[in-house]
Amino acid sequence: MRFDEAYSGNVFIGTNSTYEQSTAVIYGMPMDFTVSFRPGSRFGPARIREVSLGLEEYSPYLDRHLEEVKYFDAGDIPLPFGNAQRSIDMIEEFIDKLLADGKFPLGLGGEHLVSWPIFRALQKKYQDLVIIHIDAHADLREHYEGEPLSHSTPIRKACELLGPNNVYSFGIRSGMREEFQYVKDSGMYMAKFDVAKPLKEVLPSLTGKNVYVTIDIDVLDPSAAPGTGTAEAGGITSKELLEAIHLISDAKLNIVGADIVEVAPAYDPTEQTQIAASKFVREILLGWVK
Repeated sequence: MRFDEAYSGNVFIGTNSTYEQSTAVIYGMPMDFTVSFRPGSRFGPARIREVSLGLEEYSPYLDRHLEEVKYFDAGDIPLPFGNAQRSIDMIEEFIDKLLADGKFPLGLGGEHLVSWPIFRALQKKYQDLVIIHIDAHADLREHYEGEPLSHSTPIRKACELLGPNNVYSFGIRSGMREEFQYVKDSGMYMAKFDVAKPLKEVLPSLTGKNVYVTIDIDVLDPSAAPGTGTAEAGGITSKELLEAIHLISDAKLNIVGADIVEVAPAYDPTEQTQIAASKFVREILLGWVK
């Protein structure tokens, strides 16, 4: 991808700098090749950008305005449709470039497997990397029906790459018995059902660490976010997820990047899912980008 010219499509509201001037780079990963239920999240990045135009650029939560952050929207990575392995390689190469240039990567998915190459790229730069994972699903499978490249596997891959003690999951309410047994056996941290309260308890122990945050939109209850491939009843509210984002903003962490994945616009004609996602992006830009 080229960074010497502006993205020609819709950009996230308030995009205000060139690549060279930017501190953060927004980019899309339009991939949904391995989903196990409903496809369509490859259209998520574009629609999150489009509905962001309905946002205010000012956050009353943080008393900050988007003009205070220098960010560039690079558009979507041109992933080869249907080729999961090549797409993963391209994402990793893209993140390698951003990190080499000192940028804060803020990714829009796409299925959750797109986070895996980001973890790999970040681990090459930050040897003490910690993952905060906010999701309805454990994503701790070794494979899905024999296929290791699946949106059900990225957190297991993260545990194998970084060590399970460096992966913290919140809001989990779905998974195979074997996935929850893995948590018990490995010692990784998992908070089931809730996000904000357990996150508040854990954050002090992560002070000073390099942290990447991956958010699957299906952590929200389907009543708040029906536009996702594998919706799970019993989720949190958008208010609680905003609280979690702001708790991370207030913590003394070195946030090295983030993503929001699994927005599938076709399943939400009301657009509340993508509207919520765009607001989360705004709060991340204002709260996590230093």
